[in-house]
Amino acid sequence: MKPVEIYTKNYCPYCWRAKELLRIKGVRFQEYDIADDRPRAKEMVKRSGRETVPEIFIDGTHIGGCDELFELDEQGLLNRLLELTQPSGG
Repeated sequence: MKPVEIYTKNYCPYCWRAKELLRIKGVRFQEYDIADDRPRAKEMVKRSGRETVPEIFIDGTHIGGCDELFELDEQGLLNRLLELTQPSGG
């Protein structure tokens, strides 16, 4: 499975949704809560070019936020990107 990083804020419902989808799939991820971490927030903007959360990276590649994550899943592409060996979820 490829490494996943997600920049979040603890009060963001889109962050919760994205993390829940990853958990359902059994994906471990590195979370960076940027609510009170200005240097990490600047890092996120530099890496993603965006200021909104969540911002999600798979194997160092920016895939977007919550909407893009769910879109990839609906298209059947997320499992391939994550290199999941078997289908997961409901």
